[in-house]
Amino acid sequence: MTLGVALDASASANQVDATVELAKEASAAGVRSAWFGQTFGADSPQLAAIVGREVPALQVGTSAIPVFGRHPLVVSSLAQTAQAATHGRYHLGLALGTKLLTETGFGIPFERPIARLREFLTALRQLTDTGTADFHGELLHAHTPVPARVPGADDGVPVLVAAMGPQALRVSGELADGILPYLAGPRALEEHIVPAVTKAAEEAGRPAPRVVALVYGVVTDDADSVRARATENLAFYEQFPSYARVIELSGGTRASDVAVIGDERAVTAEIRRFRDAGATEVVFAGTDIAGTAARQRTWRLLGELAD
Repeated sequence: MTLGVALDASASANQVDATVELAKEASAAGVRSAWFGQTFGADSPQLAAIVGREVPALQVGTSAIPVFGRHPLVVSSLAQTAQAATHGRYHLGLALGTKLLTETGFGIPFERPIARLREFLTALRQLTDTGTADFHGELLHAHTPVPARVPGADDGVPVLVAAMGPQALRVSGELADGILPYLAGPRALEEHIVPAVTKAAEEAGRPAPRVVALVYGVVTDDADSVRARATENLAFYEQFPSYARVIELSGGTRASDVAVIGDERAVTAEIRRFRDAGATEVVFAGTDIAGTAARQRTWRLLGELAD
């Protein structure tokens, strides 16, 4: 199983420099992949491209770019450039986003998100697979009067979606290479998420999808106090129905209930549960919640457990 980490250096004096240093540290610990979030700050494909050039042992990816406020032509250019920069080690993650950030930030109505996702993926796959597009949907238009291929990205770009609900999982299984569920515990993965996306992929004649489970977790001997801190940090997600639903399906009531927090033995056991539930890869986020020493301890464990 590939084990990775989500890197966030947004509180540093220079986010790009600090991210590269963190990536080097993660790679030295044996971690196999580094992932970068996307809101309104740093551009995640650029961060991935820079890290991929500076730290050639790492797979790099974005998790995840919202489809609202972006266009497939632009995202394709970003993704293909990152793929060429990293010589095939870049993975593009997409997301529906949220009504709050979409309407407040872009002034765009958060309407028909599943239809937009389907059209976005359809146009994007044309672009990343062939370097051209001729797509005319209800919500999106993508046409290439000149080629859109980036030399060096000729094998395309793996596309994953932060999908957890039934409709998003269906679209992702049909059109994407996999999914990036966050705050979904092993129970939700095994009973709901993995079967739904796998069935959709099979019916579409596509290969078995990747399931990259994003887990909020850290190795620590002070699990109770760290979990209390995680409860505060993760409360933001509880206001969104998609996260509230998947937390409940995982057997939790708060987002922190699905966090993986404990010593090496406890965290190893949880990683195995994710694997047994159908996750093909696990990426740990929030590993800095208990300080530098706990983060380093977490990364060492992930390196030891990586294939």
